[in-house]
Amino acid sequence: MLAHLPKNEVRNVAMAVVLEEASAEAKSWKVYLLNLKNEAIETVMISSKGYGMKKGKEVKTSVLRHAFPRIEAHEYALVEMIDEQVFGLNNEYWLSYYQNGTIYDKKFIFLPESIVEENLVRVPLLNKPGVIIG
Repeated sequence: MLAHLPKNEVRNVAMAVVLEEASAEAKSWKVYLLNLKNEAIETVMISSKGYGMKKGKEVKTSVLRHAFPRIEAHEYALVEMIDEQVFGLNNEYWLSYYQNGTIYDKKFIFLPESIVEENLVRVPLLNKPGVIIG
């Protein structure tokens, strides 16, 4: 029965953890959803959470939910601020949205220690340094 369901593959949508500001005292990071498509996406919902091991103990963050009525083509949405203290965890963003009446969903996971200087690239649409998953 599952073989008969259509594969609604998510394409041209990405999540990015972006370095907003950096000073000698601290760095400010934010998470964005990027719509790299040529058309809008609608009824966008994202749940975010962190989980993993830290100092030998299992750690879980609160689950946060975010909703956006519409994100236009080649636009982005600020999802949340993120603290560097959770970069050692799996940071999961589960995205669901509608496009032309069809629902799509995808899980984006920033693995522990993947948000590091060596992995920073110029994030499209924002033109800022960050780590992007597409």
